[in-house]
Amino acid sequence: MLNLEQLSDKAQEYFDGFVISGTDDELFASGYLRGHVDLVVGTAMLEHTELTLDEVVENITSSVNKAIRNGELEQDDIKAVNTVLNSLLLHLEK
Repeated sequence: MLNLEQLSDKAQEYFDGFVISGTDDELFASGYLRGHVDLVVGTAMLEHTELTLDEVVENITSSVNKAIRNGELEQDDIKAVNTVLNSLLLHLEK
């Protein structure tokens, strides 16, 4: 089964890369997404829920989409968040 702690570490390392070399938009998006990843992975760990990578991806995407529907992001921010999210998902699948 998927090791959620390792997955979280991998995501955090990915986000940390934007601190060094990211644009302002990428830095914002990575910080924003860090919260969604922490929420999904942290909740699963606290509840001792075993998730597959596909389920983690689905839950993160669902969380972000819900936030967008609730008007949490400006249109320009949505583009940046989706770009970083898609890149993150590819990174996690490696």
